[in-house]
Amino acid sequence: MAGQSWKPLDITAQDIGAAATTEALINHLDALGAELDDLLVREKALVFRGFGVRPEELDGVFDRLLPRRLAYVNGNSPRTKVGSNLYTSTEYPSEFTISMHNEMSYATSWPSRLAFYCQIAAETGGATPLVDAALWLESLDPEVREAFAGGVRYTQNLHGGQGLGKSWQDTFETGDRAAVDDYLSTAGAEWTWRKDGSLHVEQPRPSTTRHPVTGTEVWFNQSDQWHPAALGDDTAKALAQILPPEELPQYVTFADGSTIPDEYVIQVRDRGLENAVDVDWRVGDVMVFDNLLVAHGRRSFTGSRRVLVAMTD
Repeated sequence: MAGQSWKPLDITAQDIGAAATTEALINHLDALGAELDDLLVREKALVFRGFGVRPEELDGVFDRLLPRRLAYVNGNSPRTKVGSNLYTSTEYPSEFTISMHNEMSYATSWPSRLAFYCQIAAETGGATPLVDAALWLESLDPEVREAFAGGVRYTQNLHGGQGLGKSWQDTFETGDRAAVDDYLSTAGAEWTWRKDGSLHVEQPRPSTTRHPVTGTEVWFNQSDQWHPAALGDDTAKALAQILPPEELPQYVTFADGSTIPDEYVIQVRDRGLENAVDVDWRVGDVMVFDNLLVAHGRRSFTGSRRVLVAMTD
């Protein structure tokens, strides 16, 4: 299948003829300037290896890679804010694989670019798999692509402080209902505040999009991660058996409200992982990638692992 030979571009100090230091990496990024944008569109993902970036030096690197760091507003995965719009990667139990996804593809606005940094490498496993999002779309059976052509509808049930899943306060990084109303209104969502203080949100979205520079059509939705059939977490599966779908913390249907067949989302999940290329981490590595051209996930791991993430529009 076309595109299967793709892999991220590794860049080492030797490649650029410089010392293996963070200063050398920053100087290289400064020298690239606007060419970094072109390089990233062409290569889709860049991995800077062996520069020994330390946590206290990370801002200098990310400032070059991410011109306008975004807050993780309307994010649906658990993570901790550890700096200026700098977060831990998804805090999901280490024994589970996180399936492929483009960050916040369920929203009306999403980051154009993500950067990851390895502070602690896992003892075993823990790679970040990347998949060419155009290849992911191409890999799906025609029947599945056609079924998703009309788009999807995401549903969120966000509690007000106690309950299952994330609260609306954590999701939108505010305790101000009016600010949430403004955000959802701008996003074109449908929402209801409930008497118990929780928030119900529905949002129709397309299943694919086109890259603004290349025009390439890519798979761009998180239907498999929002659908009970594709959940890898036993606790989540048990929850899906207890609650009606519309009461789950998050759920997805086709845009017209009809049910997405289990086998469709399982195929989406599995084809993404099957076509992915693993990026193995070493301490100090930095990766940046185009969030439309590339989807990412996480392999299961043992031991401690700490990978930080930031994003830009």
